[in-house]
Parts: sequence; C-alpha cells; structure tokens
Amino acid sequence: MKRLCVALIAALVGGTAPHAVTSGTVTLAVADRANATVSLAAGGGVVVAAWSASLASGATDIYAAVSRDQGISFTAPVRVNSVAGDARVNGEQPPRVTLAPRPGAAPIVTVVWTSKNDLGTTILHARSEDGGRSFARTALVPDGVAGGNRGWENATADAQGKTRVVWLDHREMAAAAASAGHNHPGHDTAAAPRDGVAMAQQSKLYLATVGEAGSAHVITPGVCYCCKTAIVTTADNAIFLAWRHVYPGNLRDIAFTASRDGGRTFAPIQRVSEDKWQLDGCPDDGPAMTADATNRLHIAWPTLVGDGPGGRPSIGIFYAQSRDGRAFSARERLSTSGLPHHPQVITNGGTVFVAWDELENGRRRIVLASRPIQNTAMAFTRNVIAEGQGLLYPSLVPSGSGALVAWTAGGERSTIQVARVQ
Repeated sequence: MKRLCVALIAALVGGTAPHAVTSGTVTLAVADRANATVSLAAGGGVVVAAWSASLASGATDIYAAVSRDQGISFTAPVRVNSVAGDARVNGEQPPRVTLAPRPGAAPIVTVVWTSKNDLGTTILHARSEDGGRSFARTALVPDGVAGGNRGWENATADAQGKTRVVWLDHREMAAAAASAGHNHPGHDTAAAPRDGVAMAQQSKLYLATVGEAGSAHVITPGVCYCCKTAIVTTADNAIFLAWRHVYPGNLRDIAFTASRDGGRTFAPIQRVSEDKWQLDGCPDDGPAMTADATNRLHIAWPTLVGDGPGGRPSIGIFYAQSRDGRAFSARERLSTSGLPHHPQVITNGGTVFVAWDELENGRRRIVLASRPIQNTAMAFTRNVIAEGQGLLYPSLVPSGSGALVAWTAGGERSTIQVARVQ
C-alpha cells in the first residue's frame, strides 16, 4: 500500500511541557486540489482521516486515508462520495468520520458530510466494511433531506458500533420564508433580526442513527444557526450533546443535554457557562466535547470576553468538566494569543488535550494545550505545534500516550498536516 511521505516539524514554546512533538508530520493531499476541513477518528490501533479536496471549479469530493501505525504513515487517499463533486463542506461543518472496531475483522468506517440539492442542504454518509479501503454507495442519513439548510453536524460510533449523527436543521426557516413569499439567503445569519430568539425557534437540533429509518427526532429548538455541534457516547448507553444556544436577549452561550437511555429521552437543557455573549448573528464557532475513561466529560468552547487591549472585547478559549453529566465546573480560560478559534478536546490516559488555531500579525498557528485530568489546580501547558500561513481547524485523536493533531495548511493548493505529540 502506498505510503505518504513524512517530514520533520519543530515548534515548541512556553515552559516545560508534559508533552512535546517527538516525531514528524505526515502530509495528506489529493494532487492539484485544495485539501481542507479534516476530521480524525481512532480506535483499535487504527486512525482514519477524512477531508475535502476541491478543484479550482469548486467541485468538491470527500477523501479518506487510514493509518495502522498510530499516524506514522497513511494509505493513499480513497474517494468516499460516489457522486463526483457533490460535497458542500466548510470548517464548521467538515466531513465527520467514525470508526467502529470489530474483533477479528476490519473496523467499520463511516463518513458523514453535507451536500446540496434543489430542496437545500442534505446530510449524507458512506460506509466502508473493509477498514477504509473502499466505500459503499452514498446514502442519506435518516431525515437528512428537506427544504432549507441543515448541517454543522457531528458524529460518533457508540459502544454497539452504531453511528449517531447530530445536526442543526433549518427546514422550518425555509417553510416560514416560503409562506412569507420570499427567500432567505443561503447563510442564515445574514437574515437574522436584531433579536434572533424568535427566529432561532425555527432552528432545531436533530439526532439520528445511520441506517435506522425513522430514528431522526428533534432534541430542541432555539439553536444558534451555524456553529458546530458536539456529541459523545459512553459504554453505559448514554448520549451527551452540546451546541451553541440562543437565549433571551440574543445571548449565544453553550448548552448541553444528556440521554441515559440510548437517545429515547433527554434531560432538560442546561447552560454550560453563563458567558452572556450577546450577538445579532452567529459566531460560526461551536463547542467540542469528549469523555474520559471514567465517563467524566470535558468541554471546550470560544466566547467573547471584555479584557482585550484598551478594554475592547476579545475572544477567549474556555474549558470545563463534569463528573456526572449534570453540572459543569466553573469555566477556565486557556492561555491564547492573537485571535483564537475552533477548539477541539480529547483525553488520553490521565491527560486532557485542547487544540485550537490562532491568528496574530497576519500569521496563523496551531496550538495544543494539555494538563493532567485530576490536577485541576494546575494550569494548562501551551505548545505551539505549527506556525505559518493558512493554518486552520485542528482535529484531535489519542495516539500512544499523547495526541495526533491534524490541520489545514497552505493557500490555493492547501494540504492536510498530521503531527504526533507524545
């Protein structure tokens, strides 16, 4: 199987770190295309990367590559979507990949992404039964097609190997616009009124299970229109969801709910943190969430704070955890520089990792922060993983005793870079 080349990376700043880049980076790319919007999944010693590869015409396909040595090398990219050029993705709604290990057989790889048709945005998936070597024909996620936009999806494989998908759905916005005799623009935030609470009631959070007809159902209305969602499942049949919610006064804070019965019922919605980010629109930047081996939840998100230069507002990256999935700890601000966005969070062993991208003085960097899960009094240690042009949207999975970090790098012919941090 063709292997992709490995090139060395070195960029570590700030203090003595429990983790540092100890190996090289791998470049993933489809030639003569812009490669972007990467997601990673890992399990049973296998890592899968899924990303978009676009031609200059705008036609976009979804590709996947597999590593069986914890990210040291990857197979050649394989196209996932069976209809060439039909993907419509971006940084807040990348293709999502799940991995379901099977004893004595290749893991099941499922990729979920968004596309377009005459009705609006659709949510599609394709599955590989041979560990990512080939993919079956593209199919709809249950109830993944209707009028209007839907997307900002996330997905995970539960303990039974089922792929659960959560997304934001605007079919009611489309119906309201049609009945009013006019069309909203494709990006809903442009049409948001000054107080978007009423409009947000037409923006809903959906959950479905791939391959199970009739499994889609609404979790809640009132969701912010275009921020990524988060989903976590645990071995005891629990499902946890997080998203940006629109509270009275146009406050765009992170919300959370839990199901203890496999998604049949969900607890009342709770606010993760009283951030009170007031905005007449969507931040285009949602939460990330994971569970550790003890089912403790860890969540990271961006929000606006008022401590920028001269008292001007600035964006901060925040972290909190929950031991029981019912209440979260007080938010904790991570050390950032410039303009930070797009956080991701994982745990591995006794360590929690948070990654994000930053823009400062025209240059971008990928940052990875970490600390022991149990030592909540200890500050996160900040590591700069890469710095340069066009570095965006990191993705994270556990690898060895550390983390595997992937991100978009470059301009017109961008590539996917993957670094191992041990």
